[in-house]
Amino acid sequence: MRIHFIAIGGSAMHNLAIALHKKGFKVTGSDDVIFEPSNTRLASYGLLPKENGWFEENITPDIDAIILGMHARLDNPELLKAQEMGLKIYSYPEYIYEQSKDKLRVVIGGSHGKTTITSMILHVLNYYHRDFDYLVGAQLAGFETMVKVTDSAPVIIIEGDEYLASPIDRRPKFHLYKANIAVISGIAWDHINVFPTFEDYISQFNKFIETIFPNGILIYCEKDLELRKIVINSEENITKIPYSIPAHNVIDGVTYLLPQHTPLQVFGDHNLMNLNAAKLVCKQLNIAEADFDQAIASFTGAAKRLELLNSAKNTSVYKDFAHSPSKLKATIDAVKAQFEDRKLVACIELHTFSSLNKEFLQQYRDSMQAADVAIVYIDEKTFKHKKMEPLSGDDVRTSFNDENILFFNEAGALESYLRGLNFEHTNLLLMSSGNYGGMDLIKLALELNV
Repeated sequence: MRIHFIAIGGSAMHNLAIALHKKGFKVTGSDDVIFEPSNTRLASYGLLPKENGWFEENITPDIDAIILGMHARLDNPELLKAQEMGLKIYSYPEYIYEQSKDKLRVVIGGSHGKTTITSMILHVLNYYHRDFDYLVGAQLAGFETMVKVTDSAPVIIIEGDEYLASPIDRRPKFHLYKANIAVISGIAWDHINVFPTFEDYISQFNKFIETIFPNGILIYCEKDLELRKIVINSEENITKIPYSIPAHNVIDGVTYLLPQHTPLQVFGDHNLMNLNAAKLVCKQLNIAEADFDQAIASFTGAAKRLELLNSAKNTSVYKDFAHSPSKLKATIDAVKAQFEDRKLVACIELHTFSSLNKEFLQQYRDSMQAADVAIVYIDEKTFKHKKMEPLSGDDVRTSFNDENILFFNEAGALESYLRGLNFEHTNLLLMSSGNYGGMDLIKLALELNV
């Protein structure tokens, strides 16, 4: 098979390119810009394009399939040439289905927690040396790539994103996988540039349930009232299995899973619910509860999900991918509950299109109430890059319903402020899907005034 990737540098795209290369396919690709770690990883497999840009001559009749990434525009010259030649064009979720249509497909969807749930399942399956394929949205310890596709594995575990599949396929990715076993972790409005109303967004999860194979299984979080309503009202021929927070206790900052008193390396109600979802999936894959507990004890978390950057004396510094209102609140609440005797300095970088929208910003109301010091950072260059009207500190404080929120729009000023604080008996939580204006967070974590 000869496969050509248009926009090969994307996170999922370059991982799929590597996976197909390892499967023995002939893989080529193009992109106008490729960032790290994609650049180095593609180069290590001999898949890095010789030069950046789009070139019609890359599209030849011997190509069996084109895989089109979201980064490509509708007027992309390679796309236009492929369409003109009548070549088969897939989005990457379409091609994942093409590679897995004869396997048992487990698809994890939801507005939050899907990367962690997927990661937990992969960790447990790997612990017991199961043969499985996967697609996950974060780099995991013990896994070389974020995508694996083989002929031998009987099952594939897929993180099912609700964002659009490609520039020419406006369906959400998770509609294309046709799950045999599905998970929905919860619903909280996001991606307003694509789903401008909450009703639009909710309808995508209704459609996801409709794509589950007949006699399939849906595992869902019953604590999410909106989700529970959707699931109860669904008339699809599927088995519905609810989950909530499992029995546990917290002793000296460590969470123990009951009944076996299993110490965990992750914490927080949201992570415990993620764990329960993963356990129910693994049960369907014939892994007993006690065996799951044994394996999950060594799970340290998905990359950038409550990732511990440094811990010294009575201070811990965490980095988290949280950026939407529900993720922000859940992460703050988790750290505060786990360390009740410590103060919490919580900082969120607003970075996504939705979070920088003045109307959507109101969804963050009261989301940082549990923090002792609440900080909102927006890189002022982000507004110019996204061609959006800048937000002021007053806009942020009004929308968050918190007059005490500290607002920064310059990374140097934020770093100086944090370095000036006394972090004795105080934790720092840094949340963002961006990069804090290039601030070296690990160096900061190591050098705080404790």
